[in-house]
Amino acid sequence: MQASLEIDGGGELTERQKDVLNAALRLLVEEGDRLTMTAVARRASCSKETLYKWFGDRDGLLIATVQWQASKVRVAPVDRARIDLPSLTASLEGFASDWLSVISSETSIALNRVAIARAGSDGHGLGAIVLDNGRIALARRLKPVLEAARGKGLLAFDDAETAFRSFFGLVARDVQIRLLLGDRLKLTEAEIGRDAALATRQFLALYGGER
Repeated sequence: MQASLEIDGGGELTERQKDVLNAALRLLVEEGDRLTMTAVARRASCSKETLYKWFGDRDGLLIATVQWQASKVRVAPVDRARIDLPSLTASLEGFASDWLSVISSETSIALNRVAIARAGSDGHGLGAIVLDNGRIALARRLKPVLEAARGKGLLAFDDAETAFRSFFGLVARDVQIRLLLGDRLKLTEAEIGRDAALATRQFLALYGGER
């Protein structure tokens, strides 16, 4: 199940709104920073008036697009009172697998390239949008799992942010930067599963148990 996602002024996204965001993501892959509301409306077979009603403006559409992409990284729910090593491991491996799948996708690469190209050069702050609704949002979702595991003595750390950053680094390694720089690295589903399991084992070796 994906994380719930809302847009300003209304509840969770409808299937039609998701179709529009998927169209925007495809256009980002194809056109990069040249994405326009007109092009999205044409690709999604809807009116520009509808886009402005739902998302406000181009930046609002980009924010929703980033949030929609980030929502594909799931954090398996855990029972704080009953969390154990198998459920913790499954939650971490699932998160790692989803994250690797997302950052290695053409869509994520295109979105991050657009954000990097615009960083510091205009007033739109797309880089901040990507950070706030990507990496930072993911930290907010995973930290409660880490803290619950610490409460049960499964993990030992002083600061949840530091622990999250360690896990994040073990999962992503150099994959994202290589892809952003044009490496034609292609991760298979089996390789992603293997790497996710390895990152989880390494994290548990670093932070596991009472310390």
